[in-house]
Amino acid sequence: MNYLVETAGRIIVARFDHGEDILAGLEELARREDLRAASFHLVGALGGGRYVVGPEKDVLPPTPVWRELGESHEAVGFGTIFWEGDRPKVHFHGAYGKGDSVRVGCLREAARVFLVLEAVITEIVGVTACRALDPASGMVLLTLDEVER
Repeated sequence: MNYLVETAGRIIVARFDHGEDILAGLEELARREDLRAASFHLVGALGGGRYVVGPEKDVLPPTPVWRELGESHEAVGFGTIFWEGDRPKVHFHGAYGKGDSVRVGCLREAARVFLVLEAVITEIVGVTACRALDPASGMVLLTLDEVER
């Protein structure tokens, strides 16, 4: 394990409205506010989206298993924003519920808001973390400068 100890910076409260793409909206907000590192919570509803529920097999590189939200679902979850090169990358895991059915996964594409979705974003000040390609997994993963303790 490696880790960094930093401090919280600005707190941003955002409202995303019906039809907006939440992932694109968070990336735009990170670019506009120059959020180099942040965590966030979401609460509200999604009207659709594609998400990953795990790999087909426990091997590297993994082959993702995709699912789709084809209609409105309540949504709650946690995510991070770190940059990959010259753009912010959002990583979000959430729970999506409708009626008695609840799904959980990593939201990755076509994530449209249904009615409203609220975000509370906490900037992480001083962190040098970024996202970089990991050759073993073939995925873009969080990279930290090691801290000796």
